[in-house]
Amino acid sequence: MGIASSMLTQYDIEEVQEHCSYLFSQQEILALYERFCQLDRNAKGFISADEFLSIPEFSLNPLSQRLLRMVDGLNFKDFVAFLSAFSPKASLQQKIELIFRVYDIDSKGRVTFKDLLEVLRDLTGSFMSEEQREQVLSHLLEESGYTRDASLVLDDFIKILGKSGMKMEVEVPVD
Repeated sequence: MGIASSMLTQYDIEEVQEHCSYLFSQQEILALYERFCQLDRNAKGFISADEFLSIPEFSLNPLSQRLLRMVDGLNFKDFVAFLSAFSPKASLQQKIELIFRVYDIDSKGRVTFKDLLEVLRDLTGSFMSEEQREQVLSHLLEESGYTRDASLVLDDFIKILGKSGMKMEVEVPVD
């Protein structure tokens, strides 16, 4: 993929669309490419963790360090694929898969009570005590039919969050 937006060919656009399951229009992909090029300050063809942190909304996110693990070194196709979970067209399952990857701290395909606790700690900071966090998570797991000792896989996350009706959307401004 080229360095300047004029270098993005129709073939490139269609390839990216296919890579992200057609969750973005061709116009949105061009807008994302322009943003990608702005972030890729050294025109290396990928975005580093430091470049991602230059996005204020990203750097202020309490989960930014976890997200950085997922996005550091992304090329344009993978950048769009990552953002596709935030598309209004993305399915609930696609959104849950991203959330699972955030919680799966060691990338082993399993989320433990300890992993859940760490993420909740990142999200709540000093607003909740450790005891409160443990109580909330224990209650949530029990309501879903799990115990603190359970290791949750993606299907478990889908079962727990699948009925939540959560929204996780970002608008891609298109000029």
